[in-house]
Amino acid sequence: QVQLVESGGGLVQAGGSLRLSCIASGRTFSSRAMAWFRQAPGKEREYVGSIKWSGVGTIYADSVKGRFAISRDSAKNTVYLQMSSLKLEDTAVYYCAAGKYETSSYAEYEYWGQGTQVTVSS
Repeated sequence: QVQLVESGGGLVQAGGSLRLSCIASGRTFSSRAMAWFRQAPGKEREYVGSIKWSGVGTIYADSVKGRFAISRDSAKNTVYLQMSSLKLEDTAVYYCAAGKYETSSYAEYEYWGQGTQVTVSS
């Protein structure tokens, strides 16, 4: 089992920045990739981006490319989502996920955090 705990969500004005963290514990060696997803009210869960634990091969959704950046600190078993130039439409609950493969499909990720709310105001 892998446990994931997100933190760092909150209220931010449009154009601002926020950094989310996801701490992994347990059998983390069984997961080779970490991803961030988000879900806004009434919408399906949306892929944001992902990274391999090796640090190679970061991928982003077109909607966040150039504004968001994912990084990881292997020593701390932590993955970060740095969000900049935030827009109203970035408002959502953000989840981190762990899986064997780096993919944009949420069905392929085995473990999920509880989510952290990000609200962007005008």
